[in-house]
Amino acid sequence: MLAFATPVQAKSTWLLIDNFESNALNWTKADTQNDTKPYIKNPQITEIRAEKTGHDTNHYLIKKPAEEGVIGNRKALSFYPLPKAVAVGETVTFYTRINVESFPNNHAFGLSNLEPAQIKQHGYDAFEATLRVTDKAESNGIINDGALMVKTDAGYSNIQNYSMAQSAKPLKPGNWYEVWYVVNNATVNNGGQQYDVYVKGGEFTQQTLVYKSATFRMKREKPLIYFLANCNTGPKKKPYGNGGLKYDDLYMRTGKDLSRPF
Repeated sequence: MLAFATPVQAKSTWLLIDNFESNALNWTKADTQNDTKPYIKNPQITEIRAEKTGHDTNHYLIKKPAEEGVIGNRKALSFYPLPKAVAVGETVTFYTRINVESFPNNHAFGLSNLEPAQIKQHGYDAFEATLRVTDKAESNGIINDGALMVKTDAGYSNIQNYSMAQSAKPLKPGNWYEVWYVVNNATVNNGGQQYDVYVKGGEFTQQTLVYKSATFRMKREKPLIYFLANCNTGPKKKPYGNGGLKYDDLYMRTGKDLSRPF
């Protein structure tokens, strides 16, 4: 949690998902495509760490697919139940802080409407609203640059600096970014299964709309019930790195609310 946060979990309108200050990690972890060689039983690193913020100590979650130099872990899943399901027809705002430990990497995080066994089975297709951090090359030759990305019907897209009419800049390692994603879980026919994203951090010195109407990955039109994070090391023949992504201060609240939760 940010150093200026009060001991109160959240304002009355916000629900705490996790801020890691209890120093107890109760997330489910699963490495469902573990092709490490030599074989490592649980290669992913998903743990709570601490950092000094002035006179205070902040706890956060660090996630990496494996230790540096280890390759072959293709799906490092970590997930945690939402304090309240997002019903079909509801709009809910989610707040998350992220910080890139290092590139190269490939991370995705967001929301799922599947149960744990199904999340493990479907992997990336367990996501609905999805945000992505990566600088990996795609199979079609496109090389991502490390900007925050969203899911669209055409694939992934960098978030945008609309005032400059250009893609946002790559995330800068070591910097915390605040992300608000306003998720519309109505049916497709009612204009839902999509989300808007706002960011503060880096080039966005004020909270800024950076993507309008990103789309759910699968559009299953079911209640959203889990926060999900996934990362991987890339194929063994062409690995792209194990750089970590830090998470902190995960909150949600009904409706559209672009305030801070604390």
